[in-house]
Amino acid sequence: MRVVMVGSGYVGLVSGACFSEFGTDVVCVDKDVAKIEDLNEGRIPIFEPGLDRMVAHNVEAGRLSFSTDLAAALKGATAVFIAVGTPSRRGDGHADLSYVYEAAREIAQAMDGQMVVITKSTVPVGTGREVARIIAETRPDAEFDVVSNPEFLREGSAIEDFMRPNRIVIGAESEHAREVMRALYRPLFLIETPILFTNLETAELTKYAANAFLATKITFINEVADLCEKVGADVHGVARGMGLDRRIGGKFLHPGPGYGGSCFPKDTLALTRTGEQAGSPLRLVETVVAVNDDRKKAMAQRVITACGGSVAGKAIAVLGVTFKPNTDDMRDAPSLVIVPALQAAGATLRGYDPAGMTEAGRLLSDVAWCTDAYSAVQDADALVIMTEWNEFRALDLARVREALNTPIVVDMRNIYDPAEMRELGFRYSCVGRAVDGSGPAR
Repeated sequence: MRVVMVGSGYVGLVSGACFSEFGTDVVCVDKDVAKIEDLNEGRIPIFEPGLDRMVAHNVEAGRLSFSTDLAAALKGATAVFIAVGTPSRRGDGHADLSYVYEAAREIAQAMDGQMVVITKSTVPVGTGREVARIIAETRPDAEFDVVSNPEFLREGSAIEDFMRPNRIVIGAESEHAREVMRALYRPLFLIETPILFTNLETAELTKYAANAFLATKITFINEVADLCEKVGADVHGVARGMGLDRRIGGKFLHPGPGYGGSCFPKDTLALTRTGEQAGSPLRLVETVVAVNDDRKKAMAQRVITACGGSVAGKAIAVLGVTFKPNTDDMRDAPSLVIVPALQAAGATLRGYDPAGMTEAGRLLSDVAWCTDAYSAVQDADALVIMTEWNEFRALDLARVREALNTPIVVDMRNIYDPAEMRELGFRYSCVGRAVDGSGPAR
């Protein structure tokens, strides 16, 4: 089978590479000439563990290729995926579907036979119907089916999520479309992956509902962490006690500076707008969005408080600026709120991130970027850990203590033990845990 992936960004490139690993002939198409040139020369434009090796292997095997020519790619293809961006639309928070609809028109103009058109992009309810309308209007003679097949890929674990997913959701309304999708995902049938066939609207809404629920869990435990600090409880004990209940589960119950990334912020906002339009507002999700926005601002104040109420004239070292480890993605990262807030309060910032500094350098001004964690903390007045990269979990704490002007550590990810940090002489601030062994955390 031959398939085309329109869009060679995060979702399109990972999905295309993984389908080719299944043995499918895949062409990834993109309008960005420089991106396609890089891919054809073996340069991967995103950081995702294992992706470079998978791409190289399948290019060498002849199953994966990259092109800017959609019409040529579609010749002989059975299916085409739309995997373009759907960012939040400026001004109102709705998903910007202009790239999806443009792709639909271009596919309609270029297709030369029966085609299954699959939306892999995250799109609001009703998008699949509009894609079908656009294709039919553009090419009244076209024979096609529209399918919704949302992705559930976690950045940093995307290949594992694709190759061994919890489930596959497919909105398909003809037997031909279902047969094509079964053939595409045949390797996952063989390992008994749950595959749910629905209509278009159900598949589209499932993606948004899942992301909103996970964002709610994160926001809930963050608020519980704040309460723990006030009453002397330990949020990790609370989270474990909750998570052992099978109805709840332990995933996404880790306190921190708020959620970010390419999915949760835009998807929760888009879902609230869909609810408003449908006359069925999602008040809980609206509150999650507002609380998460406030959380990022509050974390900057947490640093200021740890520094004695002022950071004016102080040098602050920041370790980790991406929204999560194992990615270079800076979209809606908490650092994009926290760093400017500290600068506005008079601090100078120096930072280090294993993968995100190139992108962060475009988004955060006046930050001195360092070559490693220890150069970042040298002569700093406080250390802030924003992202829990593995290399930050095993720092030489004695060396860090010696390098800091004042032994202040604000650990927004709770990767260190409060008692150990206290014994080493640090003034340690964490999230939702007591740092003195009994009372509320500072």
